[in-house]
Amino acid sequence: MELWPAIDLRGGRCVRLLQGDYARETVFGDDPVAMVRQFLAGGAKRLHIVDLDGAKTGEPVQAELVGRMVAAAGVPCQLGGGIRTLETAAAYLAAGVSRVVVGSVAIENPALLQQLADTFPGRIVLGLDARAGRVAVRGWLDTSDLLAVEVARRHAGLPLAAIVYTDIATDGTLAGPNLEALTEMVAAVPLPVVASGGISCADDIRRVAALGADGCIVGRALYDRTVTLAEAAAAAGEAA
Repeated sequence: MELWPAIDLRGGRCVRLLQGDYARETVFGDDPVAMVRQFLAGGAKRLHIVDLDGAKTGEPVQAELVGRMVAAAGVPCQLGGGIRTLETAAAYLAAGVSRVVVGSVAIENPALLQQLADTFPGRIVLGLDARAGRVAVRGWLDTSDLLAVEVARRHAGLPLAAIVYTDIATDGTLAGPNLEALTEMVAAVPLPVVASGGISCADDIRRVAALGADGCIVGRALYDRTVTLAEAAAAAGEAA
């Protein structure tokens, strides 16, 4: 299983939100490029980056910073947040981002999701962020009436790289992942599923791997040091 250490950006800093609440933010660093180098020194093989400002506004707010982070990384970087046009996705991919995560587009403009997937096969990730099983959009500020598993099934035939499934209730809490919801998502589609939300320790990562997830995003647990990058990589079945 692939391990994706996470760097969330807001106002040019590395932060984590509690359950997606912008009012409950913890700052973990003022230099995201330095954080990239720190993860690389710990053995990271890939990075998951989120522009939280972009997710909220619908535009690529921190594109310049993301470009510097990707240049410093030299490993595959997956980016989400504010990617709601073909031009934005193309610009990030041209700047060195390996694959981009789109979420709101799947709900608000499914035709654009198909266009993105067809234009950039294997480089578009469908981000499904769920609150009580229903998809949240626009930086988790709005919750739709659509079930995440139904949206996943609807787009399962597209040439997507993966689905990132985030359980908002557990995200940033270190309370453990929502294994029941993850099991349902893995069973629902043939696409690779990357789990996100609630990871607190190596055992959580092993449980996610045992359910058949293809990847796992780990954020707060690494910053709070409840698990080291080496321990997380070992639990995922990767050598750090």
